Amino acid sequence: MGEQNTGSGQLDGDARRAFMRGLLDDLEALGRMIDAGMIESGVRRIGAEQELFLVDRSWRPAPRALELLDALDDPHFTTELALFNLEANLDPLELTGDALARLEASLGGLVERAGRAAERLGVRCLMTGILPTLRKSDLGYDNMTPRPRYRALDRAIRRLRGGQPFEFRIRGVDELIVRHDSVMVEACNCSFQVHFQVGAQEFARLYNFAQAVAGPVLAAATNSPLLFGRRLWRETRIATFQQAVDTRSTSQHLRDLRPRVSFGRAWVERSVLELFQEDVARFRVLFGMPDRPARSTEILERGGIPTLDALRLHNGTIYRWNRACYGLTDGRPHLRIENRLFPSGPSVVDEVANAAFWFGLIGGLAETVEDIREQVSFADATQNFEAAARSGLHAQFVWRGATRPAREVICDELLPLAQRGLEARGLDAADIDRLLGVIERRVSTGRTGSQWLLDSLDAMGSHGTLGERLNALTAASVARQDTGEPVAEWELAQLDEAGGWQHNYLRVEQYMSTDMFTVHEEEPIDLVANLMLWERIRHVPVEDDEHRLVGLVSYRALLRHLARHGGRGDGEPVAVREIMARDPVTVTPETRTLDAIRLMRTAKVGCLPVVKDDRLVGVVIERDFMDIASELLHERLAGDD
Repeated sequence: MGEQNTGSGQLDGDARRAFMRGLLDDLEALGRMIDAGMIESGVRRIGAEQELFLVDRSWRPAPRALELLDALDDPHFTTELALFNLEANLDPLELTGDALARLEASLGGLVERAGRAAERLGVRCLMTGILPTLRKSDLGYDNMTPRPRYRALDRAIRRLRGGQPFEFRIRGVDELIVRHDSVMVEACNCSFQVHFQVGAQEFARLYNFAQAVAGPVLAAATNSPLLFGRRLWRETRIATFQQAVDTRSTSQHLRDLRPRVSFGRAWVERSVLELFQEDVARFRVLFGMPDRPARSTEILERGGIPTLDALRLHNGTIYRWNRACYGLTDGRPHLRIENRLFPSGPSVVDEVANAAFWFGLIGGLAETVEDIREQVSFADATQNFEAAARSGLHAQFVWRGATRPAREVICDELLPLAQRGLEARGLDAADIDRLLGVIERRVSTGRTGSQWLLDSLDAMGSHGTLGERLNALTAASVARQDTGEPVAEWELAQLDEAGGWQHNYLRVEQYMSTDMFTVHEEEPIDLVANLMLWERIRHVPVEDDEHRLVGLVSYRALLRHLARHGGRGDGEPVAVREIMARDPVTVTPETRTLDAIRLMRTAKVGCLPVVKDDRLVGVVIERDFMDIASELLHERLAGDD
């Protein structure tokens, strides 16, 4: 989410001009360093950033990151946008010998350390791309990490959008259409970001390799098929993140404005400078630094090495899926490719296998292909990436001029190519075989993290509520992750892993029905009568064209009308507004179950419409509380046996 030192985020005229001059000076300095051969070359370092979700005993997001960081007291860990996220940064390693085993041990050690500290707080850590139990109500400002850079980012993006709300539209098996008022939807996503150091002269060639294989490596690694209970893309993170930090507003539809999250528009021709220059040219500065940035060219002229703070800050607000990065290692400047494609999880070994596959493919292509642009068009690389995000291993790829199934391309061509690339780096043969074997097993069985989640959900069928099924997915993910086994070996999640009634009926949103039958107040009551007959329901909400709740028709109200007027009659149809109860008693999704029961009892109603931001989002009826009572009685009576 950018560098820490962002100031207030609001740049006045003088500060904006000063920061932009610093940004342009950084680009000039980087160009000079490249021309002078000052960028470190001949070294292959790798690194990674691990993002985690924190969940409580009810498998819901736990906003405890600051407490956990205090308990860990370890500089490897830091905050993320939401208080229910945590980030761990791994130390860089040189890609040779036992580097893959050391990467796995380092990652596993950090995850285990975070897990032990979290358990002492009554919290669990979970590596997953999107938390199944996450709900829109979790994305309020109260769950934003109280750090200036996050507020600055939110203010800046909302300012560039002209104050318009964020609108998300994602279509998969289900469809998600949701509106939100802040950048917090970005917190739905957790990733495993991998870094690969390259030299300045080879950057363009290797970066293009990374772009060319983005689709295949993503297809084999998908782990985010669900958002807010909807089955969407195999890697829904891709669509969610792009829309979460999109500064374009709907009023700008006639312009060809680029999103801040993108795959890119073309191959790199000569230098990393092309990417940085394009991003400075196309994207407004979101925020600056409290102090005037140092002149990097002057530092160079004095014999020093500049940190390029302005460039790094701006670059941290442009989210290419393969992002170019500048940094210093032991005082030496370097360039690296940051792979932002991979979701978090499902397990440590799955993540390291994903990284090994990617490292190997870039190395294998470097050994066998001079210029990938002669074999794969950029349009095909982009299409493959989009297809992988939507369909995972079910995608069809255009690869070297032919359209082929993703699984065939990966198994027949890319896994052998990755093996060759890793062997050329002198990596341990046993580590290569083991980790690429994880990919081969995952692809041959079709069991990615996404497929495991979807298969588990399908196996549970209609048993329990949707909230119970999502809880079971989360609980099972934590349990399977703790075994250390790759996802291709996991048993499907079982409903009884959800944890019992107390974890599944705490709030109305966990069991309310969102698939409702409603009517408009000007429609005839005949429609209401038929809906009640066809769908075996006793209450029908009445909403206007904007989905605002305006009334409720009960079975009793309909019977009273029919008794009073002797049936339908031969006159004009009666409008729903004539018999509906106006201003019905309502609750919000966050209402506690006990409060909803008390309200229903006090108001003597059998139905509670659920309203959020004045819109009807669900309904709770008496039968829902009978289900809760049944769960409770079963558990209590079973405990007495």
